[in-house]
Amino acid sequence: MAKRKSRRTARRVKDKWKTKRWYRIVSPDMFDGRVVGESPASDPELLLGRVCDVNLQDLVGDFSKIHIKVKLKVNGVRGGECISRFIDHDMTTDYIRRLTRRRRSKIDSVYDVSTKEGYKVRIKVLSITDKRINTSIKGSLRNRQEKIIKEESENSTLSHLVQKMLFGKLATNIKKGCKDVYPLKRVEIRKSEVLSIPLEEEVVEKIVTDKELKEEKEEEEKAVEAEEDKEVEKPKEKKVTKSEVLAEFQEIKDVGPTMAEKLYDGGFKSVEQLKAASRDDLIKIDGVGPSFSEKIYKALHPDE
Repeated sequence: MAKRKSRRTARRVKDKWKTKRWYRIVSPDMFDGRVVGESPASDPELLLGRVCDVNLQDLVGDFSKIHIKVKLKVNGVRGGECISRFIDHDMTTDYIRRLTRRRRSKIDSVYDVSTKEGYKVRIKVLSITDKRINTSIKGSLRNRQEKIIKEESENSTLSHLVQKMLFGKLATNIKKGCKDVYPLKRVEIRKSEVLSIPLEEEVVEKIVTDKELKEEKEEEEKAVEAEEDKEVEKPKEKKVTKSEVLAEFQEIKDVGPTMAEKLYDGGFKSVEQLKAASRDDLIKIDGVGPSFSEKIYKALHPDE
């Protein structure tokens, strides 16, 4: 009897997998929206909040970034794809150990900063000097690093800040900025973490089914077709040649071929533009004096 029960249980567990579907996990735009893995789920709502650990080497295809781990959190599902956002990064412990040497000073620092949009980010910096230094110099280095990191963060979006941290630009700027305090042998942004998201930037967790996605696509296609139809129906504006404009100018009283050329070269490409011009605008044209500009103005405005 017990044997039969266990078989039924096994059959029931196996049947659960038939209801599950594999969803692709897509990285944020800062990583060009690459597919970083797959996750199974019987209900897309179960995917929300799942965390995916990815090696930066797999994200960008650079072997030198194999020691950096990135965490992405699923915050939306569109059809068969999971939309994710960056939550933190960390360096492997063996890489950090290789950086430390005897008769050198290691400075660990933690800074909480805000980005341009209002994201709050915690950044942990590891600095290494070529020789041992005293506590006062360490304090001065930490103060300078804090100033540099705050300026970089306040002038960057979260996407740009993450790229600066992961690809070494922020570490390079810290190293350069601390040179006049004390030269640093090595600087690494060993860890970062998004602490909070601004309300106006908060991504609403949303699930879009395949059916809804298909409807959205159809609506977009209809909108594009409607715009194309409008473009076709819109009458093309006839281009007026210079000779035609000069001929129109010569129909104005007292305006000959030479004066028509001067008006054209003065920036007026139609009679309507001349009518809209003031007396002062006409005087500014090269070769058109006050008396002639007055004649043209009266010819165009006979009621005044």
